[in-house]
Amino acid sequence: MREIAILGATGSIGTQALDVIARHAGDFRVTALTAHSNANELFAFVRRFRPRFAGLVREAPIPEDLRFCEWFFGEDANEHVLRAAKPHDALCAVVGIAGLPAVMAALEVCGRVLLANKEALVTGGALVMEEAARRGVPILPVDSEHSAIFQCLQGGQEPRRLILTASGGALRTWSREAIQRATVQDVLRHPTWRMGGKITVDCATMMNKGLEVIEAHYLFGMPEEAISVLVHPQSVVHSLVEFVDGSLLAQLGVADMRVPISYALGYPRRMESGAAPLDLLSCGPLTFEAPDEERFPCLRLAREALRAGPYAMIAMNGANEAAVAAFLENRISFGAIANIVEQILDSTPPERISCVEDVYRMDKGARSRANVKIGRME
Repeated sequence: MREIAILGATGSIGTQALDVIARHAGDFRVTALTAHSNANELFAFVRRFRPRFAGLVREAPIPEDLRFCEWFFGEDANEHVLRAAKPHDALCAVVGIAGLPAVMAALEVCGRVLLANKEALVTGGALVMEEAARRGVPILPVDSEHSAIFQCLQGGQEPRRLILTASGGALRTWSREAIQRATVQDVLRHPTWRMGGKITVDCATMMNKGLEVIEAHYLFGMPEEAISVLVHPQSVVHSLVEFVDGSLLAQLGVADMRVPISYALGYPRRMESGAAPLDLLSCGPLTFEAPDEERFPCLRLAREALRAGPYAMIAMNGANEAAVAAFLENRISFGAIANIVEQILDSTPPERISCVEDVYRMDKGARSRANVKIGRME
């Protein structure tokens, strides 16, 4: 029985992971659960799974019936929980750069890291991968696209090219002018996936795919020019790998995150996930198209940041997180997100990133400058 910690247990990935774990109660013991601020939902999970440790970033009164669990609070609650629990596995599903310290702590105390936080690699990719290699801790991808690539690479052959697929988000067919005026309600109507607000906005700008290009670069050691993106509106083909003989291997499945979650949880064996099987006779034609970087410039900006280096990726990510938060609060227009990211990226001077503290300092500066621009737009 493997002990596992779920960081970000009340989010989309966390709740689906707990659903998979509940189907395999004899294989896993949930030893730690954390959340940011959704205390009532976390309390319900603690009652159900009875972990030994739990954490909340925003402190809340703990009900008497949950005092059997040791609680941690504050911005570093995830790290304290991990170091207390020392589980075999940690599923890191905290959103944004806030998940980076938890990933580093997981590499310190866990046997495996199940990674569902792409921003940890976008902002600290070299540091994370170096620490994983130094400690001999495998990082198993949970994102559907990177899980698909990981599965296609199990034959042991060296890939020539990685091809990430993208649904295109809620605004895929919109004109450039209409995209600029899209509302929060428009953007959150994702056609195939049900996810949290931040990642759904990132899908609509295609920044999410840009972040995934960076994530693939670090996870699989591939140069930026060997990582392609195709828009695939049906979300059936989750990614592809091209080999030197011209062959393509693809992983197909329904749009259900329990599939990649279960693969990471059970690796190297496969487990029943609770997802419906893919019916090829009813899923309709599968189509592919090139991404339009004129209408969705964030994909281009992410590639530029990857080519520039770690300092640029940190600045880009910080500006994007600030701009997306402002858009979700109806403080800026949708079209302003890419403009803010580009301005911060263009105005950030090169700087060497040698430790996690450098990451936080540069992120803070990028957010501060982005928020100044946001304030001028309000």
